[in-house]
Amino acid sequence: MTGVLWNLGAFIVALGILVAVHEFGHFWVARRNGVKVERFSIGFGKPIWRRMGKDGTEYVVAMIPLGGYVKMLDGRVDEIPPEQRHQAFDSKSVWARMAIVVAGPMANFLFAVFAFWLMFMIGVPAVKPVLNEVTPGSPAAQGGLAPGMEIVAIDGKRVRTWEDVNFALIGRLGESQTRFEAEDGYGQRREYRIPLEQWQFNPDETSPIAALGLVPVGPELTLTVAEVVSGGPAALAGVQPGDTLQALDGEPLAHWNQVVELIQAAPEQPMELLLNREGQTVGLTLTPERRESRERVIGYAGLAPEVLPVAEQYRFELSYGPVAAIGAGLQRTWELTVLTFKMIGKLLTGIVSVDNLSGPISIAKGAGVSAEFGLVYFLAFLALVSVNLGIINLLPLPVLDGGHLLFYLVEAVTGRPVPEKIQEIGFKIGAALLLMLMGLALFNDFARL
Repeated sequence: MTGVLWNLGAFIVALGILVAVHEFGHFWVARRNGVKVERFSIGFGKPIWRRMGKDGTEYVVAMIPLGGYVKMLDGRVDEIPPEQRHQAFDSKSVWARMAIVVAGPMANFLFAVFAFWLMFMIGVPAVKPVLNEVTPGSPAAQGGLAPGMEIVAIDGKRVRTWEDVNFALIGRLGESQTRFEAEDGYGQRREYRIPLEQWQFNPDETSPIAALGLVPVGPELTLTVAEVVSGGPAALAGVQPGDTLQALDGEPLAHWNQVVELIQAAPEQPMELLLNREGQTVGLTLTPERRESRERVIGYAGLAPEVLPVAEQYRFELSYGPVAAIGAGLQRTWELTVLTFKMIGKLLTGIVSVDNLSGPISIAKGAGVSAEFGLVYFLAFLALVSVNLGIINLLPLPVLDGGHLLFYLVEAVTGRPVPEKIQEIGFKIGAALLLMLMGLALFNDFARL
């Protein structure tokens, strides 16, 4: 319950920040163009806080934190006295209206740059992309990559961290191959062509890196139990924190992944577990709980291992000075924007499954997890969602900023507004499509739960 409340709190904070940024973009440009803003609201529904500003705008925080709006004086909606007509949104030039509409998404992109700038100023703990293992028979193994190599570039682009590798690989979904440049332990570099025809992965169960067959040098998972979930199968069997696992169903254990594989393969099947507790060998019977993922049924025990940190030679802090951090923030925002557009294109063409769409539940979980890790990771999460919010609002659906922008663009070209009847039909179609998209995202969220 505490975890749910934490995720919800982090989600409300994150969404509040991003909505405020987006709406402030509309507000600021509207005011600069002489438009009277009647209300600036964060959230929908009944106000829980309100204040009338000296500028004549009512500032509101409402009960439902799922968006916000800027209410401008508009002759299409209200009767306007002649002396205020020049302050109405619809009395402004088409170029001014376009600027006001596009200012919201642009504010989201600028906020992402700011968040990344601050993140790089603080410093991001990072791990060099060095291979600990390469899974036999995997695309990485077929391409010739081997343990001990450090990945230095993918498709000609420099990579410094495993996050860089992850971003680069996601962008290659649906491609036939990718080019890795890697350096061996002797400092020799060469290029490797990795086939991607058979490369597939479910983002709910694995990462692009693991699916490609890359096992990074990282924290070492030991066979010593660090945590036992209260009421879970392991707790019911009598496993305690501090126990060291030795054998499972007669199979000696060498590493934690082996434990995971054996337990997942045996849902609701009693398993004999041998462990060491304070120097004594203890035998227990563990019956993994049955859990269903999207593609298969797996066993679950409710155990977490002790983790040894990454070796010092592989760790570094990715940080920049105030000026250099601006360039890094701009570059990361641009890369994320390009990647998002690529993924939207691959969703539309069927290369990427719609199962990858996420809704508010997944976003809330991401907000909570990133907030738990600390400010740097929460900033990265805010930047990621801010870029996506900006891009989504630029889609040419009439209920979104991009739809309004499309109508005004037609007006700028033809010299006359799009007929209200056509706009009304467009809004209905856009609303239906948006509701379908939101429904699919929510369905995916519940399926992941």
